[in-house]
Amino acid sequence: MIRYPLLDKNATIGVTAPSSGIEVELHNMFKQACTRMEEYGFNIICGDTVWTQDKAKSAPARKRANELNQMIADEKIDLIIPPWGGELLIEILEKIDFDNMKEKWILGYSDVSVLLLAITLKTGIATAHGVNLVDLRGEYSDPTTSMWQTVLATKAGASVLQSSSEKYQKAWRHDQPSPCVYHLTEQTEWKTLHRESVHIQGRLLGGCIDVIRHLIGTPFGDVQNFRKNYINEEPILWYLENCELNTADLRRSLVQMKLAGWFDQASGIMFGRSPANQPVDNYTAIDVYKELENELQIPIIYDIDCGHVPPQITLINGAFAEVKVADGKGTIRQYFK
Repeated sequence: MIRYPLLDKNATIGVTAPSSGIEVELHNMFKQACTRMEEYGFNIICGDTVWTQDKAKSAPARKRANELNQMIADEKIDLIIPPWGGELLIEILEKIDFDNMKEKWILGYSDVSVLLLAITLKTGIATAHGVNLVDLRGEYSDPTTSMWQTVLATKAGASVLQSSSEKYQKAWRHDQPSPCVYHLTEQTEWKTLHRESVHIQGRLLGGCIDVIRHLIGTPFGDVQNFRKNYINEEPILWYLENCELNTADLRRSLVQMKLAGWFDQASGIMFGRSPANQPVDNYTAIDVYKELENELQIPIIYDIDCGHVPPQITLINGAFAEVKVADGKGTIRQYFK
């Protein structure tokens, strides 16, 4: 059975950097995010790892793990949001106290999705794939992003509905700061391979494929055990997003997932919009999706609001989801059961 944390008003947010911290020249930008959250009524507690960054990590693995363990155990902290992702979160997994994990939301994406997926697979505690803290520094959030609070405040036994965004961001314009952080200029379209309407259901699992693939074959990536012990063998509805992989590497990663049994009895796969997916010898992302659909005989949805091309829907690992896509629009209703 999946256990769902609950976000209350005026909650205390613990900010720790289990992957990358904030470089000195960006400290003011991060402080702006903290101030904004305080204006929304949250209390903020920042760990030491947030303020340092060297050699592709915020701090040595032991320090990062200890700070995360302390925040998870601290009853004064209700929610944990890392500043952003990074590169080497996987180093801390063997040092995390999964046996005494408390039920509190952890929210993030990119490299943080390694932590989120590992926690849900090992403990059955739901985790939240969505916005990082630095992206909440704007004067306001767009309607898609702002749903994170509503989703995390959903009670066990209830459901929450989210819809595809109206527009997405094609490129960052740091020279022209936006009041909502993002520059939403391109028309959003959720796509299916045959332009057909799709309606699928399943337990959500996923993250950034660049990094969660490295959980395969480890104690932190046992999908079969999760299905048996926490969701009564229900089908999994995967969501995946590609940060930096070319299409050949994406294909290799998906084949590895398939061979590892991650897609056994899956009901479908959703892919986020990607800044990567560079073709290799005219082998495109669409080719990858078509081959996967033919092999698995399940629906493939792509260009959804998930990952490194904002905005993002807040997706809950472990939640039962009902997804509908038609005419370029999509809805995701998540049931906390």
